[in-house]
Amino acid sequence: MNRFLRDSYWHLLCHRTELPESGDYLRLQWLGEDVVVANDQGDLIVFDNVCPHRGARFFSNDSGNGPVSCPYHGWTFRGGELHIPCRHKFREQELNGLHIGSLNLAWCGDFLFASVKPLKSLESQLAGMFDRLAAISMDIYGRHDWNAYTYNCDWKIAIENGLDSLHTPFVHTNSLGRLHLSDPVNYYEAANSLACFEIADPQMLRRLKTVGKLFQLSEQFQGYMSMFIFPFTMLTSTFGYSYSLQHFFPAKESGQTGFYSRLLKGVLRPGLDAAALQHFFDSTAQVNRMVFEEDHAVCRQIDFSRYDWRDLSRLSEDEEKIAHFRRSLQAIAPN
Repeated sequence: MNRFLRDSYWHLLCHRTELPESGDYLRLQWLGEDVVVANDQGDLIVFDNVCPHRGARFFSNDSGNGPVSCPYHGWTFRGGELHIPCRHKFREQELNGLHIGSLNLAWCGDFLFASVKPLKSLESQLAGMFDRLAAISMDIYGRHDWNAYTYNCDWKIAIENGLDSLHTPFVHTNSLGRLHLSDPVNYYEAANSLACFEIADPQMLRRLKTVGKLFQLSEQFQGYMSMFIFPFTMLTSTFGYSYSLQHFFPAKESGQTGFYSRLLKGVLRPGLDAAALQHFFDSTAQVNRMVFEEDHAVCRQIDFSRYDWRDLSRLSEDEEKIAHFRRSLQAIAPN
């Protein structure tokens, strides 16, 4: 099922402003295979991190700036074309039509999605979430933080933890729990879901509202929101001042998850020096990292041998998003 979900669905891989310059790239891993998003002379491209010559990786770092060039024999992709040194030494018929392993691309506003072999259009997959997500994308400009490591649990357990608000006061007492979130209002669109929470701590609420004068946002929810983009992605935010884009990709090894989180910055008021909010974004990134470490600590305590995504029993009304997720999996793999 993991490979089917990876290959057949659209996945939100990045925001346009994360890779503003030609040569900017980021690298993610799913099921032990690399996928790269790169800025190729102004166009964003997505491809397997494997040279079509003899299989060497183009990139080994998570992100940076550099040419899509194989370090082994210099095969380079640039300007939409594959450039091969000493081309005359190869049999031309073997090179005709040769290309890097590109994925299918689709845009939702300034969010870039990719898929190996999608079963449906991106609009169909996102359903009613498409317009909301597109609007959110217009309130983002640039990446502030990159955080990646391995979760020692199955990816489904990590996703269900992200969908679960019941654990917040117990697991996130000194991090997310400080917002004193209300019970969520949940929305469902196809296999995706959205949870919106009010912030019940009056002092925290006043502080957050004060910060609003520093931003220029059109799609702002004045609270905490958590959007699940089926099957592997979460997008969370407090007041829209920044967004945490999280991936929980199945790893090659059973019982492990490739976790990625990037902090995307909200659009600042015109004329405001970005340095003025450096501390604000640093603090937000620090809290996010704490939350994810707390999540990982509890997820790895779950006995996977007792986990069953077909089981809908013992789920409270605060865990209805988990039930929705499990039903979505059941609809895909009923057997």
